[in-house]
Parts: sequence; structure tokens; C-alpha cells
Amino acid sequence: MVVAACQIRLRLYGVHSLKDKRSVVKSLLARLPRQFNLAAAEVDGNDNHQTAVIALVTVGNESAHLYALLEKAVAWVANHRPDAQLEQYRIELR
Repeated sequence: MVVAACQIRLRLYGVHSLKDKRSVVKSLLARLPRQFNLAAAEVDGNDNHQTAVIALVTVGNESAHLYALLEKAVAWVANHRPDAQLEQYRIELR
């Protein structure tokens, strides 16, 4: 069994309050699990309204497949969410 985790740091533009941030993050946290069949949660930066740190986690048998799935999810965020600029991400396999 392989556990794959990805941490994504996003810069949120046009967000001026925690309420605005919650709207963006909630949308991402609802869409990513449906689109890619993985778990997603905000894990850091909760009090900063212009930064969000999201973790994605999935489990499977093949490391290469899981890595590719997380890469695809990161690319989706970068390409489909212009209000959330991808600053960095890190993928770990265990």
C-alpha cells in the first residue's frame, strides 16, 4: 500500500477578508475530491486571508499512478483557478 500526499501553497488575489477566502477554499475543497477521487483539506494559513495551504491525500498500490494523479490535480488548480495562484507544491509518497 502506498500513501501519497501533496501540499499546495496558494496565493489568493482579490481576497480581502476571511469570508472571501473561505469561498475560494471551500470551492476547491469540494471540487478536487469529486474530480480526482482524493481527500482534500486546508491545513495551514487559516488566519491569513491571502494565503491558503491545501493538502491532498490518496492511497493505492502503484506509486507512479498516485504521483501522476496528484500532479494532475495540481495542474488543474493552476489552470482552472486564476484567483488562486500556485506558489509551490510538494508531493510525498510513503
